[in-house]
Amino acid sequence: QVQLVESGGGLVQPGGSLRLSCAASGSGFSMYAMGWYRQAPGKQRELVATITQRANTNYADSVKGRFTISRDNAKNTVYLQMNSLKPEDTALYYCNGGLKTGSTVFDWGQGTQVTVSS
Repeated sequence: QVQLVESGGGLVQPGGSLRLSCAASGSGFSMYAMGWYRQAPGKQRELVATITQRANTNYADSVKGRFTISRDNAKNTVYLQMNSLKPEDTALYYCNGGLKTGSTVFDWGQGTQVTVSS
């Protein structure tokens, strides 16, 4: 069973950048499409970005052009590079994945908090 640990969040000023990491334990990481999700206080969890097994990517309109998802199968890790951050990006960020793009078959990790504020 794959376990996921997110890291890299923090407090950043508007316009700043952060790079999130999601490390997966267990085997078979390269078999899975992965995604980054976020949940702001009082809101539902939303999909931010996905990356397929072949590294094809897709983004929510709200982050397109600012965020980049990538993966390193040798390190069992998926990344989210976030640039030009806005206060509305403030949320708890999670990763998850599955055989189908957009699926979330693993137990959710604790997430990593991103706060964008001056």
